[in-house]
Amino acid sequence: MKIAVTYENGQIYQHFGHTSQFKIYNVENNTITESVVIDTMGSGHGALAGFLQANGVDTLICGGIGTGAINALNQADIKLYGGVSGNADDAVNALMNNTLIFNPNVHCSHHDHGSHGHNCGEHGCGHGNCENH
Repeated sequence: MKIAVTYENGQIYQHFGHTSQFKIYNVENNTITESVVIDTMGSGHGALAGFLQANGVDTLICGGIGTGAINALNQADIKLYGGVSGNADDAVNALMNNTLIFNPNVHCSHHDHGSHGHNCGEHGCGHGNCENH
């Protein structure tokens, strides 16, 4: 199993489409055998699913995520555990122990209103500015 976590300073980064790093864990026999932090190289939103797939990831732990990215992950056969916060290493250990608390209906709703006329920072991703989607 190869698990990716949206990552910033040891914590689960809360907006999948804006994450600049993933921490990727190789897991064998329910034990972490290796972990590495990788840079997304400017990829964002739906493109991140392809980035994860190219890196052999089959499972993702993240905070908020939009519908387009969820669909892209589904097409890439990457299992999603969204709505998670806190320490990245702790979340992976919780997943391996079947104690991870996640939201199966995680949804970053600001992506679905049809336009991008929202005020930046209102949607809780922690960014004061927006990029073109």
